[in-house]
Amino acid sequence: MGRGLGKLLDAGCLKKAKGSYFTTNREAVRAWSEGELEIELIPQGTLAEAVRCGGAGIAGFYTKTAAGTKLAEGKEEKVFDGETYILERAIKGNVSIIKGLKADTLGNVIYDHTARNFNVGMATASDIVIAEVDEIVETGEIPPEDVVTPHLFIDYVVLNKYIKKGGVYVEQ
Repeated sequence: MGRGLGKLLDAGCLKKAKGSYFTTNREAVRAWSEGELEIELIPQGTLAEAVRCGGAGIAGFYTKTAAGTKLAEGKEEKVFDGETYILERAIKGNVSIIKGLKADTLGNVIYDHTARNFNVGMATASDIVIAEVDEIVETGEIPPEDVVTPHLFIDYVVLNKYIKKGGVYVEQ
């Protein structure tokens, strides 16, 4: 693919990927089928909760989602009120690259539409957070009530080298 995290995959820098959907990245699927990349599939709601727990300092949680399926193999099971649940561990990152619309020079970040999905949670669940943004403005130019991720969670701000045309990022 040569874009986004695909660049890390192409460079051989990824050993394992956790996520809910990989089939649109043909290189990830190829690397997995050839044994070059370990993939752990996680239902999307479970993934979101695992990230949230990682940011909140919660070690794990029990969920019915995926209980009794291949995705639950090897995971601890527990029965509550006659229903089987599986233990899902929290997800924390060593380094996360999040995508924001705009940041100020202090590192306060706002997002564009669906970029508020996992970016916000990963900022709280990672040791080092790099925010790649389309625009960097002076501190104070983003109204405090618009800040989604406060600078407390951001270690580095990097200006995106792409521009958005018709909703798609293209190189300048």
